[in-house]
Amino acid sequence: MKMRMNQNYYRWYALLVRTRFEKMVALHVGKKGFEEYLPMYRTARQWSDRVKQTEVPLFPGYVFCKFDINERLPLLMIPGVMSVVSFGGAPFAIPEPEIRAVQEVVASGLNYEPWPFSSIGQPVQVKFGPLKGLEGLIVEVKKNCHLVISVTLLNRSVSVEIDRDSVAPIRQSAPIRTELIRSSGKSRETIHFSGFRS
Repeated sequence: MKMRMNQNYYRWYALLVRTRFEKMVALHVGKKGFEEYLPMYRTARQWSDRVKQTEVPLFPGYVFCKFDINERLPLLMIPGVMSVVSFGGAPFAIPEPEIRAVQEVVASGLNYEPWPFSSIGQPVQVKFGPLKGLEGLIVEVKKNCHLVISVTLLNRSVSVEIDRDSVAPIRQSAPIRTELIRSSGKSRETIHFSGFRS
């Protein structure tokens, strides 16, 4: 593997790629000497005669890559890569803690899956277990407790099932609007909270 220079300027970015090109792009990115991350998850797919468990990208259409933005040209030349995800016309880096949170969830051994993006919820921190120290939003679905973490730039989230007793609310000093969503069958109850950041 070719070693890249200027490691101090490396940040995580999301490469926008063609559908179903994620694995191929990730392979080529690694061969070029860049650090890549393509989180996957297992899901059940219905075939004509059976249900099969398959591994698919957790964030379809994206491959995460850590690089100096001034060295992006070799990445843009990889077949299937369309662009570097940008904001306001300029490539925008993804905060390291967001990537690290996704990596911890994927490596935890717990059940996780894509989740509708939301910036509203009860902020909590995991106090023990494989996700100890991780922060996210807590959501209850059919009496199961889910910790939701988000990659804000992509407006995508991931949900992981956890034990309710393993999390504690994060105190807030500035008033914020949060909500705990409870779903049961077709009914959905939303409870609003106010918190303060300390």
